[in-house]
Amino acid sequence: MSTEFSNTKRVLIADDDAVIRQIVTRLVEKEGYKPVICSDGREAYQTLQSDSDFRGAIFDMMMPYLQGLEIIRFMRTERRLMRIPVMMITSEQDLKLMVNSFSSGATLFLPKPFTPEHFQLTLRLLLSKDKLPTPLKN
Repeated sequence: MSTEFSNTKRVLIADDDAVIRQIVTRLVEKEGYKPVICSDGREAYQTLQSDSDFRGAIFDMMMPYLQGLEIIRFMRTERRLMRIPVMMITSEQDLKLMVNSFSSGATLFLPKPFTPEHFQLTLRLLLSKDKLPTPLKN
């Protein structure tokens, strides 16, 4: 199986907070991507078991059933999922969580609360192949 960067326009989003899911979905769509939305970690895990066609993934750290770190650890053990970059978002303020995110395989870490501009820039970094993201226009 190829590990090249995918050209798909789909982004997996998993967050148990409906408001955050709505904000993240809107911002992902604004960047021209198609969100695939999960309301908890178990749903994201089940989605990844049968579908690996994602350009990137955005997970909340703390979710029911399976937490974001557990999903990333699963992804990093599956050859077909290893290439998918993951952004971890969390409202937790513990520096150890950021360290644990990166050691588990997260690509980027974004603390909540975040501004739409900060999220968009981080999303562009997550989904860029090898170039710097374009600046945001006001």
